[in-house]
Amino acid sequence: MQQLLDRFLGYVKIDTQSDPNSQTTPSTEKQWNLATELAYELERIGMKDVTIDDNAYIMATLPSNIDKEVPVIGFISHFDTTPDFSGTDVNPQIIKDYDGKDIILNKEKNIVLSPDYFEDLLQYKGQTLITTDGTTLLGADDKAGIAEIVTAMEYLVQHPEIKHGKIRVAFTPDEEIGRGAHKFDVKKFGADWAYTMDGSQVGELEYENFNAAGAKVIVSGKSVHPGYAKGKMINAISIANEFIGILPPEETPQYTTGREGFFHIHQIKGEIEHTEFEMIIRDHDRERFEERKELLRKITEKLNAVHGPCIALEIKDQYFNMREKVEPVFHIVEIAKAAMEEIGITPIIKPIRGGTDGSQLSFMGLPCPNIFAGGHNFHGKYEYVPVESMIKAVAVIIKICELTTKKV
Repeated sequence: MQQLLDRFLGYVKIDTQSDPNSQTTPSTEKQWNLATELAYELERIGMKDVTIDDNAYIMATLPSNIDKEVPVIGFISHFDTTPDFSGTDVNPQIIKDYDGKDIILNKEKNIVLSPDYFEDLLQYKGQTLITTDGTTLLGADDKAGIAEIVTAMEYLVQHPEIKHGKIRVAFTPDEEIGRGAHKFDVKKFGADWAYTMDGSQVGELEYENFNAAGAKVIVSGKSVHPGYAKGKMINAISIANEFIGILPPEETPQYTTGREGFFHIHQIKGEIEHTEFEMIIRDHDRERFEERKELLRKITEKLNAVHGPCIALEIKDQYFNMREKVEPVFHIVEIAKAAMEEIGITPIIKPIRGGTDGSQLSFMGLPCPNIFAGGHNFHGKYEYVPVESMIKAVAVIIKICELTTKKV
């Protein structure tokens, strides 16, 4: 437990925030600080064929210790953190034997992690929690996954009595900005399938995710003195507001759950002559996903017919539901499910309300379900992870490696 804890605490203190406005890979130079450290650590624990390429993708091998042919499996996590919240000067707090009450993250700023609001906390009474100090995110997404993979590989190196086939591991940059798999060399990785360790609570096992697209709406207006504006002014702010008002208000993140899709406007800026806003479009159902994009096109056509050709719409697909790529090889989900059950974990099989590197990798020829890493409340100051959950994730990785030699 202590080794896993120390490893994780070391990772989160290294700032690896990615930047969606950068055109480089990795998108920020500071991601190299952890990447180079991880490559060194993989060599130190006894992994073979450790490589780090020009884009900071890290790969390594744990050779097979059996004399029969079995599938090559992989485990993948990302080392960047979201640009949505600060990852600079992370100061993790360790709460031992959590008592189920409010946790004061920052007394000076009155920032409290409370089970009254975050009910999941009550699952972890008596356990050791790692939280933020209220001023940054924690980085359990996905440095918990990295710590778990490295710890599991080290354990297997040190315990050759546990039989396994060839295992590949990879750590990627820029997952949080949707580019984690863009330059991933699937052929070089050479696995038959893999698992991303990037889920949340204990037991999560996911092979469905959103179909995803991003959209930008650009409104061009015309500024005229308001006292003399009748029939002349085109107010881009008002037209943008009209566009937003046509979208179904109940189909937004705060009102949806499960397989329900949504539109999410996450950025807006503007003035009379130029207003633009960006949104993401999400839906598990491919047909409904296409209907959502078509709705944006119809709204654009409608408002341009009313106000003149003042709106430009840009839509870009981001990733698709990996279910169609995983279901034909569903035994890879069943192996992970069996691994959890054998160590006393109840699998929670549900769709991801988001995406992982695994969704893109599945469409690149590497089927890749997602497994829990243990963290909660990702991307903000209320993020936390129970140490016991991380320990269970390590055990699941080890058991999957073992079961693959028997189930296939």
